[in-house]
Amino acid sequence: MPDANDHVLTVTQLTTLVKSTLESRFPAVTVEGEISNFRPSSTGHFYFSLKDESSVVQAVMFRNRIAGLDFQPEDGMLVRVSGGVSVYARRGSYQVICETMRLAGTGAILALLERRKRELAAEGLFDQQRKRPLPRFPATVAVVTSPTGAAIRDIVTVLGRRNAGIALVIVPAPVQGETAAAKLAAAIARADRLALGDVIIVGRGGGSLEDLLPFSEESVVRAIAACNTAVISAVGHEIDVSLSDLAADVRAPTPSAAAELVSADRTELRRYVIQQGREIIRWFAARIERARFYARQFSTNELERSLVTLMQPTLQRLDEAKEALTATMQLRLSETRHRLERAHDRLQSLSPLAVLQRGFAVVTRTDSGAIVRSVGQMTPDTQITVRVHDGAADARVVENKSDERI
Repeated sequence: MPDANDHVLTVTQLTTLVKSTLESRFPAVTVEGEISNFRPSSTGHFYFSLKDESSVVQAVMFRNRIAGLDFQPEDGMLVRVSGGVSVYARRGSYQVICETMRLAGTGAILALLERRKRELAAEGLFDQQRKRPLPRFPATVAVVTSPTGAAIRDIVTVLGRRNAGIALVIVPAPVQGETAAAKLAAAIARADRLALGDVIIVGRGGGSLEDLLPFSEESVVRAIAACNTAVISAVGHEIDVSLSDLAADVRAPTPSAAAELVSADRTELRRYVIQQGREIIRWFAARIERARFYARQFSTNELERSLVTLMQPTLQRLDEAKEALTATMQLRLSETRHRLERAHDRLQSLSPLAVLQRGFAVVTRTDSGAIVRSVGQMTPDTQITVRVHDGAADARVVENKSDERI
């Protein structure tokens, strides 16, 4: 076996040998894998990883090749790239230099998340009716996150700048790794059960799709949906969306934005108080003016004017009714008087006295008062009464004569 010291290579020499070997051995390869940790650079190049169930390889696609893409690469996409294998000497790592890239299907992670999203949505965990409003001025905020991560530092910075009076309770939990989901769910449930804050922020800083997976685990989503306390999800950056964002009452694009949501800026708060004070003064002034207006309506002159105004239609209707009643009564009296006159005239014409005035007389038997209608009712010495129009006289029949004897 040759001695290892016979020929000593520098790191650069070894890397150069590996680089030349790989580049000559694999000048053109086609690799299929799932995009992970996608990082566009400021210079326009794409840096990312390709992975399958067991391995990961670094990849880069330079700006001059990107123009040929007909889609925007994202974490979780299953793609097929063609290019050569090279070594990045400064890091001693090999990578695929991508010449072309095309979609090879939906990535396993995205397919899993989409399926889980549909199942949880069917249970109503993402419904808008479940969303609760955030408290306007929370006294205490509970933050479920890593106590050493960038997220908690951002939240502390924002709260200190905007409103140092808010109490902050950190509920520690890992935010990535195999055990993160279970510990996050337990921490969320504990913060809610113990009422550690008026509002709960659940989140972490940015990361790859795999890094953010715990916040899309079913246990974490259910823990958020079961909270009685309002929950803000602040996972990753603005472009990152987890299932926790859908279950939470409010989604914040970043942890800093979540801190701004729960903290009122001192200047904004002062402006709000001043505005509310002015509204109160304006409200009281309006009420006082309304009271004065109503009070003026109860002065003597106003009451008299109001009474006259109120009674005038009634009085007018009474006058009209009185005039109509008087006219009706006069008409009825005139008609009645006319009928009485006609009746009187008729009675006068039918009265026996009127007949007597024309020279006739009424003869009655004195003993019985019966009217003598026939000469046979009278015999000599019969006492009779003779009535004329202006009186009566008693007489005795001397002799009666029938028409035949006259």
